Amino acid sequence: MAKTETVSLRPRNPGTVHPMASLRGLLCEWLPRQRWFAGKDRPVTDVSLLSMTELYPGCLHLLVRAEHATPPPSLGALPSGDCYQLLLGVRERLSPALRDAFVGIAEEGPLAGLAVYDALHDPRSATLLLERLRRPGTTGPLHFEKDPAVPLPAGLAPRLLDAEQSNTSIVYGDAYILKLFRRIQPGVNPDLEVPLALARQRCARVPAPVAWIRTTQPQDATLGVLQPFLPDAADGWTLALRALASGCDFTAQAYELGRATAEVHLALAMAFPADAHGENGPLAQVMAGRLGPAARCVPALEPYLPGLRAAFETFGACRAGRPVQRIHGDLHLGQVLRAGSGWFVIDFEGEPSRPLAERRSAESPVRDVAGMLRSFDYAARTRWPWRPEWAERCRAAFCAGYAAGSGWDPRAEPGLLRAYETDRAVYEVVYEARHRPDWLPVPMAAIRRLAVP
Repeated sequence: MAKTETVSLRPRNPGTVHPMASLRGLLCEWLPRQRWFAGKDRPVTDVSLLSMTELYPGCLHLLVRAEHATPPPSLGALPSGDCYQLLLGVRERLSPALRDAFVGIAEEGPLAGLAVYDALHDPRSATLLLERLRRPGTTGPLHFEKDPAVPLPAGLAPRLLDAEQSNTSIVYGDAYILKLFRRIQPGVNPDLEVPLALARQRCARVPAPVAWIRTTQPQDATLGVLQPFLPDAADGWTLALRALASGCDFTAQAYELGRATAEVHLALAMAFPADAHGENGPLAQVMAGRLGPAARCVPALEPYLPGLRAAFETFGACRAGRPVQRIHGDLHLGQVLRAGSGWFVIDFEGEPSRPLAERRSAESPVRDVAGMLRSFDYAARTRWPWRPEWAERCRAAFCAGYAAGSGWDPRAEPGLLRAYETDRAVYEVVYEARHRPDWLPVPMAAIRRLAVP
């Protein structure tokens, strides 16, 4: 065993130099290169330590705060820094199997000359996390907890998934999947809170959590969730693209997906009672208020602002608001899985860029409906020639399925649906401009359509 794996990395007395003296410079360079890092368009000015726990000699669990330079005025109000969860290993040298996990060689401090790497790529670290969940307990501020009614077997081989954007997931023996949240906010994460509540409602559309990790330092927060893994499942985005590539119809699947979405919404309404109705006027003002900052970020929106404002004004003029409740918050084809003949809904985290309090608030279910309708449009525009008629058939089938499952058709209130689609499309325009400029034509096509009454 390498020497650095047998020596504790924790400072032992006030005079000991802290490991962050070795890690700060490495993390300032490494963090912005990670897919899950939220501030890629803003330089990292500093990385400060919020919490450090030694999981085993040579492996540290850290919560760090990445500080950013002041954002340009065109980007609007953005946080100056975010908290991230890291699992870092230290060795004298890395094996070829850990090459992709390499963070850097520490040049100063107590780790000088040693190789630092992302320990989630290390089977030893991944196995340890499952073992800690199998035997609940605490390590410093870290709490490993589980559903006592669900036994977790030992010896499940870990496999790191490489497809995620905002988090990191490890599959154990094709039986369970551990999602580790990278960007951490204080409070219970909806991706734990909501599936737990739906499990109590016996909603079979959502895999129930069996174990989870949380911290009490610097504040209470959810760090990860373990759920059953569906090894033969395919996500809706992949299935939609396959249908497009083969020229197959997707309306039957879209209809059943609409029914599944309605079923989840009904279960959410039971799990989180909210006897309230949304107020259209104030909400329309909030939606309209996002147009100005969006246009400053993406000037191509400017010619369409009058039509987009009109969509929100029409919505705001409707006196009767729809009931509000807990929803998914970021529903699209990538957030649903088809296993066997059924659809499953996953990833209740919501939009990670939104504050946690907002993601846990009651909203109109139409927000989720609009997100899925926009996703069909995205799928149809990934291939050339574009297939708008394919998207329209899927959108209609989804709404029909939703109506069959909920007793209410979103198309019955076109002003409401248009407002939520418009708000979603504006968000997409800003997101694509910042992160995927080549995709900007997709939401801009929707903007042109929605700006016309």
